[in-house]
Amino acid sequence: MSNEFVARSVVAVPVEEAFAWHMRPGALERLTPPWQHVSVVERTGGVADGGRVVLRVPAGPFKLTWTAQHGACLPNRRFEDEQVRGPFKAWRHVHGFEPTEDHSGAVLEDRIDYTLPLGSAGSLVAGRAVARTLERTFAYRHAVVRGDLERHHAWGERSWSIGVTGASGFVGSALAPFLTAAGHRVTRLVRGPGRDGIAWDPERGTIDGARLEGLDAVVHLAGHNIAAGRWTRARKRSILESRAKGTRLLAETLAKLDKPPRVLVSISAIGFYGDRGDAVVDESSAPGKGFLASVCREWESATEPARAHGIRVVTPRLGIVLGAAGGALARMLTPFLLGAGGPVGSGRQWMSWISLDDVLGVIGAALFDDRLQGAVNAVAPGAVDNREFSRVLGRVLRRPAFLPLPALAVRLLFGEMGRELLLASQRVRPAALDAAGFRFRHPDLESALRFELGRLQGAPLVAPARLETVRA
Repeated sequence: MSNEFVARSVVAVPVEEAFAWHMRPGALERLTPPWQHVSVVERTGGVADGGRVVLRVPAGPFKLTWTAQHGACLPNRRFEDEQVRGPFKAWRHVHGFEPTEDHSGAVLEDRIDYTLPLGSAGSLVAGRAVARTLERTFAYRHAVVRGDLERHHAWGERSWSIGVTGASGFVGSALAPFLTAAGHRVTRLVRGPGRDGIAWDPERGTIDGARLEGLDAVVHLAGHNIAAGRWTRARKRSILESRAKGTRLLAETLAKLDKPPRVLVSISAIGFYGDRGDAVVDESSAPGKGFLASVCREWESATEPARAHGIRVVTPRLGIVLGAAGGALARMLTPFLLGAGGPVGSGRQWMSWISLDDVLGVIGAALFDDRLQGAVNAVAPGAVDNREFSRVLGRVLRRPAFLPLPALAVRLLFGEMGRELLLASQRVRPAALDAAGFRFRHPDLESALRFELGRLQGAPLVAPARLETVRA
């Protein structure tokens, strides 16, 4: 039995911009929901020239191979992909683009005709689950396209060459597609021989500086994971050196170039402020005490050679980054989904968070908005205490959230790391972003969690089995 699914929405950019975004490298990665854990195994050709893409798709404890062939491309109007091999008996997906009546925007339409295997038995067993997955997936996809296009449009038409360290990490693996889908060229700084990109080794103090010549910008994300294990003396030394040594090596190298980049965006963290209780802090506040505060001070100071050479330097101080593919939220999901989530310690400590999607927006603003320089607090305006965070996450996941993790257990299990990462209180205000007029896509916690976890509510874009008139 054949099924039809249709999703439509309007974006506030001309249809040519919307179509071009879908044609570029990075668009597929941006459109793939992080909670689905789909990986691209192979890609040949592009959307416009009948290319093929091979995906690895989770199916319970197994992995399925899905091969799709692109075709029927009509510039600024449509393209399609069809399953060659995969989990469906048949799958044809038509991506449509139409200008709005005044041609200032574009109507995006995804129309999918699919047939499940095993006939009526397959529809009985999996039909509703597939329909729910499509609704969830395309609500997310349309939200991503709308947000990315509006941000890229606001930053103007430009095509920069951007170097990125840490491009395979949690933030970097999302940033690279975000930039390439906008038309920028991303060059990765990588460790180890035989890999594509610019070679560098911060521990040995080596970098292929000649290949940095002419880059328009560099985004520096690399550094050892601070939450990967207890903070032994050796571990703390590697955390500090991975940030301070690597940043100084990069800043000094950029300062010596004949054609240095216009801007260096070097990530920092709100650990700079230490444990501040209920006090509200912003970029003008003094540094705090503790290991993370000392790391952040040295981390940011290491950018000074670039700043002294006239390169605009921005150091976004990241709060708790919320994303389904990694970071703190990914580690919380299992206990919360099992009904074992709840407040940590007293639950009264403040949590200054930001969605991964808004982190990409902050980095983009740091790159393209000359008003931003120096420290920039990359946190949403709606800080919450740990008890409220637990309540909201439980509500989004439809799970109870009342089992506490006592502070004593945190100290015994995690030591100093637990005290600074789980029990410290940081109520941080994004003053620099507010002054620059930055628009958060997810200013409140529930909207951020629903977007990042694919649990959007009331999405008006889904119109199963029929089309409706859409006006800008």
